[in-house]
Amino acid sequence: MTEKGTLFIVPTPIGNLEDMTFRGLRILKDCSLIAAEDTRHTKKLLNHYDISTRTISYFEHNRFTKIPKIIDQLNFGNDIALVTDAGTPGISDPAYKLIRAAIESNCKVEAIPGASASITALVASGLPTDRFVFEGFLPHKKGRKVKLEHLSTINGTLIFYESPKRIKRTLKDILEFIGDRPAVIARELTKIHEEFIRGTVSELLSYFTQHTPRGEFVIMVGKDDPNVYF
Repeated sequence: MTEKGTLFIVPTPIGNLEDMTFRGLRILKDCSLIAAEDTRHTKKLLNHYDISTRTISYFEHNRFTKIPKIIDQLNFGNDIALVTDAGTPGISDPAYKLIRAAIESNCKVEAIPGASASITALVASGLPTDRFVFEGFLPHKKGRKVKLEHLSTINGTLIFYESPKRIKRTLKDILEFIGDRPAVIARELTKIHEEFIRGTVSELLSYFTQHTPRGEFVIMVGKDDPNVYF
């Protein structure tokens, strides 16, 4: 009986290509196949490190057709690396659906530590890290208000992802439903134009009213307790 392959969860850099780990590079070189969110984007990383492993696409809209094919490869004994465009697979992307399918097929799943925008931003933010909630992208419409109202009751640092087009709207909603708490925005993490903007929610909203938002953002909202900052 053929031994099943392993699904390796391999983080990729969120900006700076030097943030790829030695172990992650070895797995990308040695595995039979790389399942990538965007094969064109991943190809740039592979070319940089002279890796020639074959890639296939796996993303939200093709998961129903690609998951069975990937599981078949694992059942045939092929090791597969799962990558996203940036950061750790499974965070705000459909990787967990493939991971669940691999587990249900009794295939080994192995996670490799590596880059994550949320943790990178949090530890440099200066906000409390003893308790935090990662929310990712807020719903655009349905459930948005209810979600924010629930988050306002949590006594911890809140972490959101946001795009330049929606950053001002999201800050307005946070101000309305969570309050004018201490907050930090990180943009373009590990890249040349990396920036941390600190203040209160209202101050950050004022900043982006005067400055055109560019790049990808991590919004962090601190606790509603001034004593924790001293």
